[in-house]
Amino acid sequence: QKVRPDIKLNIAWTSAFADPAKEGQAARTLIDQGADVILQATGSAAPVQVANERHVLAFGQDSDMIKAGPKAQLTAVVDDWAPYAVGRVRAVLDGNWKSEDFRGGLQDKTIALAPFTNMPDEVKKLAADTEAGIAAGTIKPFACPILDQDGKEVECKGGDQLDDGQIRGMNFYVKGIDDKIPGK
Repeated sequence: QKVRPDIKLNIAWTSAFADPAKEGQAARTLIDQGADVILQATGSAAPVQVANERHVLAFGQDSDMIKAGPKAQLTAVVDDWAPYAVGRVRAVLDGNWKSEDFRGGLQDKTIALAPFTNMPDEVKKLAADTEAGIAAGTIKPFACPILDQDGKEVECKGGDQLDDGQIRGMNFYVKGIDDKIPGK
């Protein structure tokens, strides 16, 4: 919305994390409805592959999916649990392990972005600058004010941004999403 305030997002729920057939069908449905970019929160490369076949853009999830969508993928969220796992194993070996919540991200490199592709150089620079800003903490993706899909301001419990509990328990859509959360 910062770059394109009139953006509209449609959602197709698969109710599964790793079901390539459902994921591919969801991507086809969204593209048939006019989507020009596909984003996913599922585990297979099917949405990126369908986007590639249908000549729209896409974002991968969990790993770099460029091989599934060489002409479609813009970037992908890449999970790398190795730094976390090494730290936890080290804590066990050192005798100071304790149960605790963990929230990783760009700062500790448990999440990274795949190379930026299929976009103009100025967009790549904007994307790289945004990634660096989030990692440095100078850009806050959940900075307030945040408006729900009805335009009502969401309470900001973290001072200038949503707190971790609000983010983990988010049960609302933001402005620009024209859908309903299943079961609501």
